[in-house]
Amino acid sequence: MKTLLLILFFFTCNVLASTLHLSISANPSRLNPIVSTDKTSADVAQWIFNGLIKYDKDANIIPDLAQSYHFVDDTTLIFELKKRRYMERWSPFTAKDVLFTYETIISPKIFTPYSSGFMHILHVKMLDEFTVEVKYKYPYFKALEVWMMEILPEHLLKNEADLMTSKFNQAPIGTGPYTLAQFNISKDIVLAANSNYFVHKPTLDTMIFHYLPDPSSEFLMLKSQKLDVGSLSPLQLERQIDKDFKAHYSIYEDIAHNFSYMGFNLKSEKFKDPRVREALSLAIDRQELVDILYFSHGKVCTGPFLPGTGAFNEAVHAPKPDIAKAKALLKEAGYDEAHPFEFELSTSANGSGSYSAQILQHQLKKAGVVMKLRIMEWQAFLNTVITPRHFEAVLMGWSLGLKPDAYSIWHSESMRKGGFNFIGYENTEVDQLIKQAEQIVDQEKFDAIYREIFAKIVADNPYLFLVIPNSITVVNKEITPVSTSIIGVMHNTIDWIKP
Repeated sequence: MKTLLLILFFFTCNVLASTLHLSISANPSRLNPIVSTDKTSADVAQWIFNGLIKYDKDANIIPDLAQSYHFVDDTTLIFELKKRRYMERWSPFTAKDVLFTYETIISPKIFTPYSSGFMHILHVKMLDEFTVEVKYKYPYFKALEVWMMEILPEHLLKNEADLMTSKFNQAPIGTGPYTLAQFNISKDIVLAANSNYFVHKPTLDTMIFHYLPDPSSEFLMLKSQKLDVGSLSPLQLERQIDKDFKAHYSIYEDIAHNFSYMGFNLKSEKFKDPRVREALSLAIDRQELVDILYFSHGKVCTGPFLPGTGAFNEAVHAPKPDIAKAKALLKEAGYDEAHPFEFELSTSANGSGSYSAQILQHQLKKAGVVMKLRIMEWQAFLNTVITPRHFEAVLMGWSLGLKPDAYSIWHSESMRKGGFNFIGYENTEVDQLIKQAEQIVDQEKFDAIYREIFAKIVADNPYLFLVIPNSITVVNKEITPVSTSIIGVMHNTIDWIKP
C-alpha cells in the first residue's frame, strides 16, 4: 500500500510540475559568474545567483539581495542586506559573502575581466552581519552598477585552492530563484525552482535548457512546439513560419543590446599598418550584410557604443564601400594581384558566424584580399583561439550593458590575462579619456567624453564594426503574464504561469 501511494505521489508531482523549455547553442564555460565570460554561461547562471542590486523592467536600479542602499557622501555607499539564506546547507547570506566576493574578484589569483569595475574601491567593510560599507577612492560613475555582480557563497568557497578550476564552477550554489539540478557537457541543463527564494518560489517548477548547437535544431524544436521560449532568425521570421506557428507563439522584436564585429590581432605584423585595416573596412559592404543576413531586421553598426545611449556618436558614420580606394591603400602597403593580402578569420559555428564569414569573404575578394576561414565549435573557439590569443582576425559579437563602460574592452590595461582586450588595442588618448570619465558623475559631461572615445576608436579601425541585429524572441502564448521590457521579455519569469 505504501509503495502504491508513493508511486501515485510521484506521478501526481510529475503531472502537476510545470516546465519552461528553452535552448542553448553552446556549452557554458563555467557557471560561476565571477570567472565565466561567455553569454551561454551568463544565460544560465543568472537564475542561480543574485547581485546586491538589479534593473527593473524599466531599467531603474532597485535592491535585489540588498534590502536598501544609500550614499553617505560622494564616495561612501552603504548596503543593508536581506536576511536570507542559501538554498543548500542553510548557511545564512551575510556581509561575509559580499566581502568574500569582492576579495575574490580583486585577487591576483583570479583572472576575470570584471575586476575592472572594482579597482576604484578603496575598501569594503562589514559594519555588522547584515551591513556593508563600500568606500570608493573617488566619485565613480558606476559605483552602484558594479554591485549587480553576482554574490558567491563564502562558506563553500573560502578554502578553495584554485577557484579557476573549482568543481563549484560546474556545480554552483547561489541565492537565485533556481538551483542547478543537472549539468553535463553537451547535454541539457536542468534547473529546479528554489522553494526558499526570498521573493517567492517561482511558479514554474523546472527550467530545461536544451543543448541545440545547430541553429536549425532550435527552429525545428520551435516548430514542433517543444520549446516555450526561443529566438528566430530574420530568414525564419520572413520565410519559414506559418499560421500555426504564429497561433502558438507571440513574437517580440526590438533592437538587440549587441553588435557583431571583425577584430584584428593588433600584435600581428599584418595588421599593424593602419592602411591595411582601413582598406579592409572600405572593402566591406555593411548594409549588404544587414540586407542579406538579417533581411533588414537590424542596422549598420558604426562604433563601440549602442544607439539610444548618451555615448553614441551620431556624427560618426560607417564608411561606404570603395573598392578602388581599398585596392589603392593595399598597394601603398605593399600588396597587389601578384602578392595579395592574405589572412585567416576565425569564428564560431554557433549562431550566424559562419554565414557572416562567407559573405565577408566574398566582399573582400573584390578588393583582391584572400581571407581563409576557420570555423569551429564555440568552446573550441574560446579555448584554442580567444583565450591563448592564437588568431589573425576573429568574427565575434559583444553583448553590452545598459550603461557603457569602455575600460574592459578598450583600455590597454585590459590586455592582461583574462581581460576582454584580447586584440591588443592601445591608444594613449583613449586610455586617458576612459580614466577621466570614470571619475565623472555628471551624465552630460560623461557622455561627451564617451562620444569622443567612440570617434577615436572608430578612426583606429581595431575592429570593423558590422551589424546591430534585431532581437526576435518568441514565447509560448499559453504562458502569462509576459510583457516587453528594455531588459527583455523574461524580466518577470518567476511569475510566469504555464497551464
